[in-house]
Amino acid sequence: MPRCLFVTGKLAGPFLRKILQRMKPDLQYECAVLPISVAALMDARFVVKHLDSAMGCDTVMIPGLCSGDPGIIRDKLGVEVISGPRCLKDLPAYFGKERSLEGYGDHKVKIVAEIADAYRLGPEAIRERAAYYKSCGADIIDLGCPVEGGFPGVEDAVTSLKKSGYTVSLDTFNENDILKADRAGVDLILSVNSRNLAVARRLHCKVVVIPDFERGLESLERNIARLEGWGIPYIIDPVLQPVGFGFTGSVGDLIAVRRKHPRAEMLMGIGNLTELTDADTTGINAVMAALATELDIDYVLTTEVISWARGAVREFDVARNLMHYACRNRMPPKHIDDSLITVKDPPFETYSEEELRGMQAEVRDRNYRIFADRDSVYVFNNRTFIKDSDVRSIFGRLDVRDAAEAFYLGRELEKASLALKLGKKYVQEQDLRWGYLSEWNPHRRDGERRGSQRIL
Repeated sequence: MPRCLFVTGKLAGPFLRKILQRMKPDLQYECAVLPISVAALMDARFVVKHLDSAMGCDTVMIPGLCSGDPGIIRDKLGVEVISGPRCLKDLPAYFGKERSLEGYGDHKVKIVAEIADAYRLGPEAIRERAAYYKSCGADIIDLGCPVEGGFPGVEDAVTSLKKSGYTVSLDTFNENDILKADRAGVDLILSVNSRNLAVARRLHCKVVVIPDFERGLESLERNIARLEGWGIPYIIDPVLQPVGFGFTGSVGDLIAVRRKHPRAEMLMGIGNLTELTDADTTGINAVMAALATELDIDYVLTTEVISWARGAVREFDVARNLMHYACRNRMPPKHIDDSLITVKDPPFETYSEEELRGMQAEVRDRNYRIFADRDSVYVFNNRTFIKDSDVRSIFGRLDVRDAAEAFYLGRELEKASLALKLGKKYVQEQDLRWGYLSEWNPHRRDGERRGSQRIL
């Protein structure tokens, strides 16, 4: 195994050595403690000035917060230079979980993202919403229609999206709107059953076939048989019901239909769960993506109407990649992609009070260091050491000398308090981690979508 030179500062030096000693015995390393108290304050030029050699190592690891161009260190020492984790406590995870996930990002299920109020919007507003959904990972843009009445601008809406390169579906039972959308080139109609099944014979696109209302799977089989007799391509949707209205039974229907039609295309709508359940949608989307993957579902219909479902399309995009990889490799969907852990955090280590008091003994200045574990916030400098779970109480005991310092400490303490409340990791002067939300910008222009996965 290559030897690694770990570069750090005086305060972190003793803790770095303790952590390295507890790590895998085959890890070969050297430590270089440079003449600076806080390792995060060093930059590449400082390292070049004070590090004369790689000490016989093949790789040099600098602190994750070290600024500047690491290339100048590489040029001087003649070995590879890498940035380590931002927090020293993350070092074991960095070495223990780093791996290449070949094929990660593959998936089968396609996302049908519904613009629920499309019938109320003009073509430009629809295109903007479609671009947002596409940036989130949607494969098909679904145009929502009113429960009763028509969609006067349906042809223009479909034509506009098709010209922009989108695959488009229409969610309606209105026969006039279906025919208009079909003439405009719509790709998919949601949905048909015995109420409007005859219109399918006049279409050029696929249809989603569902059971008759409150009639169950027998009616679905009758509708499928008629479409097959007419030679019309279809996608089966047994209809997933909300919790309290037959959810468990409808999951059983999905399983039964897949068993009876092992090669048929199927669709599963998950809006009845994400929109109608008082719960964060990240976990719901993860579980439903697992169900879709195990049942070999081809399409999932979702939307983002209610406030807590904002980001649901992006969440399912992450979830389908995670579940596809886990199922294909026969492994739990754990320690693969932590992007869906948003409100809480992946496992992390904290400093003990004993370690922090040992660190304080080396501090020579009045600048406050702030740490948090799972129960308390710690603040210390060369004269003061405070441990408390109430950050207001902590702030009142600090020697704050000016407004800028008060603002800085107040902001950091509030962040530490939030981390304590949610069970998140706090690191001074770093943003809290929010999973895919930390790295994803939903306002990128179409075509600038960037994956948010942080592969461990």
